[in-house]
Amino acid sequence: METSFLAYLRGRCRTLPEVEVGIGDDAAVLAPVQGRQVICADQIIDGVDFDAAGQSLADIGYKAMAINLSDIAAMGAVPDAAFVTLALPKDDATQTAGAVYEGILESAARHQVSIAGGDLSVYDGPLSINITMTGHVAAGEPWLRSGACEGDAIVVSGAFGGSILGRHLRPISRLSMAATLRRLVDVHAAIDASDGLSLDLDRMLAASRVGAELDIDQIPIHDDAHRQSEQSGRSAFEHAWSDGEDFELIMTMSADDAQKAVDDPKIGKDLRRIGTVVGRTGLWKRDKGSLKRLSPQGYLHG
Repeated sequence: METSFLAYLRGRCRTLPEVEVGIGDDAAVLAPVQGRQVICADQIIDGVDFDAAGQSLADIGYKAMAINLSDIAAMGAVPDAAFVTLALPKDDATQTAGAVYEGILESAARHQVSIAGGDLSVYDGPLSINITMTGHVAAGEPWLRSGACEGDAIVVSGAFGGSILGRHLRPISRLSMAATLRRLVDVHAAIDASDGLSLDLDRMLAASRVGAELDIDQIPIHDDAHRQSEQSGRSAFEHAWSDGEDFELIMTMSADDAQKAVDDPKIGKDLRRIGTVVGRTGLWKRDKGSLKRLSPQGYLHG
């Protein structure tokens, strides 16, 4: 299976200058990057992160790429190459690999990423997709979780909640927005919202040893959160606060830069300021003149 499938991949994969030697050799050879190199990896497993029996395999492959692209965007970086490892169930292994790769290749082509290598194995177990992605920051520093400063504005992209209704399989990777922001403003800290808006915001602020005073009425709630609320009995805000898999950006920057970003005609409509970084750790909201502590919620990995 592996030899014939690799021949198929070589015919399907785009050749981009970042990859000097790609699929078909013992290892890939990548051209040196300008600036800082950024590397991330994510694994998703059937029964934990997706349902191979009830969801499109192409959508699952697309998601596997998109979650890595979201991590690259959260670093303020540009993606270059991906290394894809599939662990395939014995039954219909070739067909499964081909269907998964349709989504992987679609996402890679959309964002100018080369599939530079990886591995295939067949075993008596669930479908597992592991992608390692390289990228770079040509000038300046990568965005980290640890750079938030007291007085910063907290800005988010997109809207939150209800992604389980389908958005989680084809998330928007905010690479273009990150590139525009890098040219426009100075982002002090960033993270992507994969496990829940409040949980990931709390993680970023904890890494920076600060907290947040939030204007919760400004948190953008997705229409899917309202639809999910009708089914779950939980409020749309609760879904936006904790559902996860939105893969939007959470960032801090100066108040002036936040206004500049929100006013930008290219990206401003997708940005919202939701609060301010404060010296007191934790998440807080102002309630009748006093501060009330909020509990971060989301998906905690076992």
